Amino acid sequence: MFLIVGLGNPGAEYVATRHNVGFMTVDAIAEKYGFGPWRDKFDGLIAEGRIGDEKVYLLKPQTFMNLSGNSVVKAAMFYKILPDHIVVIHDDMDLGIDKIKAKTGGGSGGHNGIKSIDSHITNAYHRVRIGVGHPSGNDGDVVNHVLSRFSKIEAESLGKNIEIVADNIEILLKDGVPAFSNKIGMLKA
Repeated sequence: MFLIVGLGNPGAEYVATRHNVGFMTVDAIAEKYGFGPWRDKFDGLIAEGRIGDEKVYLLKPQTFMNLSGNSVVKAAMFYKILPDHIVVIHDDMDLGIDKIKAKTGGGSGGHNGIKSIDSHITNAYHRVRIGVGHPSGNDGDVVNHVLSRFSKIEAESLGKNIEIVADNIEILLKDGVPAFSNKIGMLKA
Protein backbone atom coordinates (compact mmCIF):
# COMPACT_ATOMS: atom_id res chain seq x y z
CA MET A 1 0.00 0.00 0.00
CA PHE A 2 1.29 3.45 -0.95
CA LEU A 3 0.36 7.06 -0.25
CA ILE A 4 1.11 9.45 -3.11
CA VAL A 5 0.90 13.09 -2.07
CA GLY A 6 0.67 15.97 -4.51
CA LEU A 7 1.58 19.33 -3.00
CA GLY A 8 -0.25 22.55 -3.80
CA ASN A 9 -2.48 25.25 -2.41
CA PRO A 10 -6.28 24.99 -2.29
CA GLY A 11 -8.48 27.55 -4.00
CA ALA A 12 -9.34 28.58 -7.55
CA GLU A 13 -6.74 31.37 -7.58
CA TYR A 14 -3.91 28.80 -7.28
CA VAL A 15 -5.17 26.13 -9.71
CA ALA A 16 -2.69 26.60 -12.55
CA THR A 17 0.24 28.04 -10.60
CA ARG A 18 3.77 26.65 -10.34
CA HIS A 19 3.29 25.69 -6.69
CA ASN A 20 0.38 23.42 -7.68
CA VAL A 21 2.32 21.07 -9.93
CA GLY A 22 1.87 18.31 -7.33
CA PHE A 23 -1.92 18.67 -7.41
CA MET A 24 -1.88 18.62 -11.23
CA THR A 25 0.21 15.46 -11.27
CA VAL A 26 -1.91 13.45 -8.82
CA ASP A 27 -5.00 14.54 -10.77
CA ALA A 28 -3.36 13.06 -13.89
CA ILE A 29 -2.52 9.85 -11.99
CA ALA A 30 -6.10 9.59 -10.71
CA GLU A 31 -7.46 9.97 -14.23
CA LYS A 32 -4.98 7.56 -15.86
CA TYR A 33 -5.60 4.76 -13.36
CA GLY A 34 -9.33 5.34 -12.82
CA PHE A 35 -9.23 6.23 -9.13
CA GLY A 36 -12.43 6.69 -7.16
CA PRO A 37 -13.86 10.13 -6.40
CA TRP A 38 -11.99 12.65 -4.26
CA ARG A 39 -13.29 12.79 -0.68
CA ASP A 40 -12.67 15.30 2.12
CA LYS A 41 -10.53 13.57 4.73
CA PHE A 42 -7.34 14.19 6.75
CA ASP A 43 -7.44 17.97 6.08
CA GLY A 44 -7.15 17.10 2.41
CA LEU A 45 -8.76 15.47 -0.57
CA ILE A 46 -8.11 11.74 -0.90
CA ALA A 47 -8.85 9.23 -3.64
CA GLU A 48 -8.40 5.46 -3.59
CA GLY A 49 -7.39 3.15 -6.40
CA ARG A 50 -4.85 0.70 -7.74
CA ILE A 51 -1.67 1.12 -9.69
CA GLY A 52 -0.56 -2.29 -10.92
CA ASP A 53 -0.79 -4.67 -7.99
CA GLU A 54 -0.60 -1.90 -5.36
CA LYS A 55 -3.43 -0.30 -3.46
CA VAL A 56 -2.75 3.44 -3.54
CA TYR A 57 -4.18 6.50 -1.84
CA LEU A 58 -3.72 9.85 -3.55
CA LEU A 59 -3.72 12.89 -1.26
CA LYS A 60 -3.97 16.61 -1.98
CA PRO A 61 -3.50 18.45 1.35
CA GLN A 62 -5.90 21.37 1.70
CA THR A 63 -3.94 23.03 4.52
CA PHE A 64 -1.89 25.35 2.28
CA MET A 65 1.69 24.48 1.44
CA ASN A 66 3.35 25.47 4.72
CA LEU A 67 1.18 23.04 6.72
CA SER A 68 1.15 20.07 4.30
CA GLY A 69 2.69 17.78 6.92
CA ASN A 70 -0.46 18.01 9.07
CA SER A 71 -2.52 16.31 6.36
CA VAL A 72 0.18 13.80 5.36
CA VAL A 73 0.80 12.55 8.91
CA LYS A 74 -2.95 12.08 9.52
CA ALA A 75 -3.38 9.95 6.39
CA ALA A 76 -0.16 8.00 6.98
CA MET A 77 -1.10 7.20 10.58
CA PHE A 78 -4.68 6.22 9.72
CA TYR A 79 -3.63 3.83 6.94
CA LYS A 80 -0.44 2.76 8.79
CA ILE A 81 1.77 3.71 5.85
CA LEU A 82 5.45 4.12 6.67
CA PRO A 83 7.62 6.81 5.02
CA ASP A 84 9.23 4.27 2.66
CA HIS A 85 5.77 3.80 1.09
CA ILE A 86 5.05 7.53 0.73
CA VAL A 87 5.75 9.44 -2.49
CA VAL A 88 5.53 13.24 -2.48
CA ILE A 89 5.26 15.06 -5.81
CA HIS A 90 6.14 18.74 -5.76
CA ASP A 91 7.47 21.73 -7.67
CA ASP A 92 11.19 22.48 -7.63
CA MET A 93 12.57 25.90 -8.56
CA ASP A 94 16.13 24.56 -8.77
CA LEU A 95 15.14 22.46 -11.78
CA GLY A 96 14.45 23.88 -15.21
CA ILE A 97 10.92 23.67 -16.58
CA ASP A 98 11.86 20.62 -18.66
CA LYS A 99 13.33 18.56 -15.78
CA ILE A 100 12.02 15.77 -13.52
CA LYS A 101 14.11 14.28 -10.72
CA ALA A 102 13.36 11.66 -8.07
CA LYS A 103 15.10 10.85 -4.81
CA THR A 104 14.57 9.37 -1.38
CA GLY A 105 15.27 11.59 1.62
CA GLY A 106 17.51 14.64 1.49
CA GLY A 107 17.02 18.25 2.42
CA SER A 108 14.01 20.45 1.76
CA GLY A 109 15.80 22.80 -0.65
CA GLY A 110 13.85 25.62 1.03
CA HIS A 111 10.48 24.15 -0.01
CA ASN A 112 8.05 24.88 2.83
CA GLY A 113 5.74 21.96 2.04
CA ILE A 114 8.68 19.55 2.25
CA LYS A 115 9.89 21.18 5.49
CA SER A 116 6.44 20.63 6.99
CA ILE A 117 6.30 16.97 5.95
CA ASP A 118 9.86 16.36 7.18
CA SER A 119 8.93 17.74 10.61
CA HIS A 120 5.99 15.32 10.87
CA ILE A 121 7.23 12.03 9.39
CA THR A 122 11.03 12.42 8.89
CA ASN A 123 12.56 12.83 5.45
CA ALA A 124 12.76 9.10 4.61
CA TYR A 125 10.04 9.23 1.94
CA HIS A 126 10.34 9.34 -1.86
CA ARG A 127 10.09 12.58 -3.79
CA VAL A 128 9.32 13.35 -7.39
CA ARG A 129 10.51 16.87 -8.13
CA ILE A 130 9.08 18.61 -11.19
CA GLY A 131 10.97 21.65 -12.44
CA VAL A 132 9.19 24.99 -12.50
CA GLY A 133 12.24 27.16 -13.21
CA HIS A 134 13.84 29.82 -11.08
CA PRO A 135 12.72 33.45 -11.03
CA SER A 136 14.92 35.56 -13.24
CA GLY A 137 16.76 38.40 -11.57
CA ASN A 138 15.95 39.13 -7.96
CA ASP A 139 15.83 36.05 -5.70
CA GLY A 140 13.41 37.95 -3.47
CA ASP A 141 10.70 37.34 -6.06
CA VAL A 142 10.40 33.64 -5.13
CA VAL A 143 6.86 33.92 -3.71
CA ASN A 144 5.55 35.69 -6.79
CA HIS A 145 7.32 33.14 -9.00
CA VAL A 146 5.84 30.02 -7.39
CA LEU A 147 2.37 31.60 -7.36
CA SER A 148 2.60 32.64 -11.01
CA ARG A 149 1.09 30.82 -13.95
CA PHE A 150 3.00 29.13 -16.75
CA SER A 151 3.53 30.65 -20.17
CA LYS A 152 2.02 28.72 -23.07
CA ILE A 153 5.38 27.12 -23.95
CA GLU A 154 6.10 26.29 -20.29
CA ALA A 155 2.62 24.78 -19.89
CA GLU A 156 3.25 22.46 -22.87
CA SER A 157 6.54 21.26 -21.35
CA LEU A 158 4.93 20.84 -17.94
CA GLY A 159 2.06 18.86 -19.47
CA LYS A 160 4.56 16.44 -21.01
CA ASN A 161 6.38 16.07 -17.68
CA ILE A 162 3.15 15.38 -15.80
CA GLU A 163 2.22 12.76 -18.41
CA ILE A 164 5.66 11.13 -18.07
CA VAL A 165 5.30 10.91 -14.27
CA ALA A 166 1.75 9.52 -14.49
CA ASP A 167 2.73 6.99 -17.16
CA ASN A 168 5.72 5.73 -15.15
CA ILE A 169 4.69 6.02 -11.50
CA GLU A 170 4.10 2.26 -11.39
CA ILE A 171 7.85 1.74 -11.93
CA LEU A 172 8.59 3.80 -8.81
CA LEU A 173 6.11 1.82 -6.72
CA LYS A 174 7.22 -1.58 -8.02
CA ASP A 175 10.96 -1.18 -8.61
CA GLY A 176 11.98 1.90 -6.61
CA VAL A 177 13.42 5.35 -7.20
CA PRO A 178 16.56 4.25 -9.14
CA ALA A 179 14.50 2.35 -11.74
CA PHE A 180 12.04 5.26 -12.03
CA SER A 181 14.91 7.75 -12.39
CA ASN A 182 16.54 5.61 -15.09
CA LYS A 183 13.29 5.42 -17.06
CA ILE A 184 12.70 9.18 -16.75
CA GLY A 185 16.30 9.81 -17.81
CA MET A 186 15.81 7.72 -20.95
CA LEU A 187 12.55 9.50 -21.81
CA LYS A 188 14.00 12.98 -21.20
CA ALA A 189 17.24 12.32 -23.15
